Amino acid sequence: MRVFVHGVPETAVVWQTLQEAVGGPSVALTLPGFGTGLPAGFTPTKDQYASWLTDELKKIPGPIDLVGHDWGALLTMRVATVGEVRLRSWICDVGSVFHPEYAWHPWAATLISPDQGEETLLRRRQSSPEEAGALMTGSGVPADAAAEMFAALDETMSRCILGLYRSAVPNVSADWGALAQAPTAAPGMILLPTEDRVDYEDLSRQMADRLGARTEILDGMGHWWMYDGTGKVASALNEFWAAVE
Repeated sequence: MRVFVHGVPETAVVWQTLQEAVGGPSVALTLPGFGTGLPAGFTPTKDQYASWLTDELKKIPGPIDLVGHDWGALLTMRVATVGEVRLRSWICDVGSVFHPEYAWHPWAATLISPDQGEETLLRRRQSSPEEAGALMTGSGVPADAAAEMFAALDETMSRCILGLYRSAVPNVSADWGALAQAPTAAPGMILLPTEDRVDYEDLSRQMADRLGARTEILDGMGHWWMYDGTGKVASALNEFWAAVE
């Protein structure tokens, strides 16, 4: 089963096009609070989300090919390096964010800042769908998908976004990296979109080497590479999965 995990500020909608392109059985999980309610007692931190993902994966019949994007990528690397869930394979982008030298990008740094983060997300919620989705649509996300994901941005989702980033200071590697099993038990692949402004190719390559993962350059693609219309992404994923069978 192919399992897709979205990032921030997104919902599982972000995967629909790619799921259709790669074919085969798959499920796109929705992070708690991202267009959904929060389970009782759920605290939106990176560790709570990692525990949630671990529990969800244990409910899914294997073998599991895990795919993560953005914060979903960090959760994917966390699951892959802890080894509590038996994966057949894993794929993610932004591998550099798991690196001990990674510094958060400006938007993330704004969210981490007390009060400034709340104000930033409030302004986004009060914007028109066109204004709020401009970053996504300008990077290749279809307007209807961007609007649907923006519609999920309420106070709950905003609180979850802030909780995630504020639980990862100075970065996720500060505690997750020290506990990571390397290389990972399951084969992995880190995607390198050359136009992704929150990633650093050199640090991502270092993480791939450390984790024993291969890399795949996505030339000319940005942060939302899953909306590639050339078929390159779907081919790269399918070729990788076929190689580990």
